[in-house]
Amino acid sequence: MTNNRSGRGKSRRNAATATPVQGNQHKKTMKATREREPEQSQVRAGNGLLQAEIKHKNGNMNEVAQKKRENGRDTRRSSNGGRSQEASNRNRSSVERSDLPVQKNDEAVIDIIGMNHDGEGVGRVEGFTLFVPGALPGEKVRVKVLKTKKQYGYAKLLDIAQASPDRIAAPCAIYDQCGGCQIQHMSYEAQLSWKRQHVVDVLERIGKLSVATEPSEHTAQVLADSADGNADRMSRVQGVVVHPTLGMSEPWRYRNKAQVPIGVTEGGLVGGFYARGSHRIVDMNTCLIQDERNDEVVARVKEIGRMLGISAYNEETGRGLLRHVVVKTAFRTGEMMLVLVTNGRDIPHADAWIGSIREHIPHVASICQNVNTKRTNVIFGDETRVLWGRDVIYDYIGNVQFAISARSFYQVNPVQTEVLYSKTVEYAGLTGKETVIDAYCGIGTISLFLAQHADQVYGVEIVKEAIDDARSNALLNEMRNVKFEVGASEDVIPAWKEQGITADVIVVDPPRKGCDPRLLDTILEMRPERVVYVSCNPSTLARDLRILEDGGYSTVEVQPVDMFPHTVHVEAVALLERRGLE
Repeated sequence: MTNNRSGRGKSRRNAATATPVQGNQHKKTMKATREREPEQSQVRAGNGLLQAEIKHKNGNMNEVAQKKRENGRDTRRSSNGGRSQEASNRNRSSVERSDLPVQKNDEAVIDIIGMNHDGEGVGRVEGFTLFVPGALPGEKVRVKVLKTKKQYGYAKLLDIAQASPDRIAAPCAIYDQCGGCQIQHMSYEAQLSWKRQHVVDVLERIGKLSVATEPSEHTAQVLADSADGNADRMSRVQGVVVHPTLGMSEPWRYRNKAQVPIGVTEGGLVGGFYARGSHRIVDMNTCLIQDERNDEVVARVKEIGRMLGISAYNEETGRGLLRHVVVKTAFRTGEMMLVLVTNGRDIPHADAWIGSIREHIPHVASICQNVNTKRTNVIFGDETRVLWGRDVIYDYIGNVQFAISARSFYQVNPVQTEVLYSKTVEYAGLTGKETVIDAYCGIGTISLFLAQHADQVYGVEIVKEAIDDARSNALLNEMRNVKFEVGASEDVIPAWKEQGITADVIVVDPPRKGCDPRLLDTILEMRPERVVYVSCNPSTLARDLRILEDGGYSTVEVQPVDMFPHTVHVEAVALLERRGLE
């Protein structure tokens, strides 16, 4: 099964009248916020269940500092003295752990009171937190403790004494072995509800935001009415509106791209997924979140490879040829691209391989080879060449056409991508007169959506190849009101400002780590009327919203979007407006 992406901080609402934080004061605030964020976000058990873990991480920091001091003293002692000190430290640590209410291998019956961001159930034994994979909120379960730390531990699910009404039988035959999906055992309706609550939790805990409690239908109408009347929306809705998660009518077979690692067993060439917690490849013939055509191509490539005696790459020895099989499918046009990632340029029997693929899978429009000879777990190398067909395939999101190359980034769920981008355009509030800047523009997907409704769009991206694709896609769609530039947003946007380019709306769609601090400073200095933040990581979204709030913006509403059903990942689009607008 395919891993998803994985696969992109505020005061309470009564702080909406605060004056913008600028200059050194703002930078200090940003730095302090970012220093706090890692310890707060590493393990997020929903519904406020992580206080024990945060305390644990603070305790770990103290333990590390103490060990450094002890190690410093040890280096000044004899080796025997050092060993004695180490033994003493171990004994002291052991005594501390013996005070816990449960020990490794103990069994206990616990109530599951929540679920953390990894999809693990959260329960407690005499106040001691246990994380239990496979358990759902509301369940009573019997568990076996596998590992304990100072303030929390991990346990294995043994029996379910009382099941949650949200529990279902996971339809995937290899669900327990594969790590690609984490919550197939939860009904889809419950998944959507949990993902919204996860967004709410981090907005409140990390972003220090007050979330509106009114029913969604009422708040949606208030927001629509006030937007039409150009009124102050935040005066009519108390807190940030977090809408119900936008899900899929058919949450299966949604992925348009497969990246399958190839290995070898006694039976020959295999390809599928890495077993949980290892780099052992388990053979797989079907994945329920992959498009069926992707499964078909991967199966055919493995079959031909076995027949032709193609060797699989061994990451321990660095030998063997075939490393990965990558398949991309264009949902709208039906075109397919196959990429063979190899440990070297020469492919034995290449003509026979290509001929067989073309014969059995006629909708493959492109067969490429990517050469990666590095000892790394990164999939692609630097060299890509076409073995047969075109160097791109074409697909549509909405009515915008895109050319997709072997290495270009393209959203893996095209159905929900259109939902996500449509919401982005809606939040941008474009009338055809605005200038928009799209930071982290990638191959121009959001930029071209925006360009249909704006006067001018400027896109910036640090990856040159992505900008090349973005410019090609603009030409492909005959859009001349969009300009793309290579560079870091925090460098390019100030240069644009010096040229007299100012934005009415800035859209950001950063990677999981969130926005660069200098980009946030740049946004606050440019002061657009609206900021639309597209996020693939709710925790860094909340952190960055806090900074923008402290800089003079109000978060109006947030829309979670389920891009990856049956996984713990959730995307979100947030609308911020500059305070003081009339």
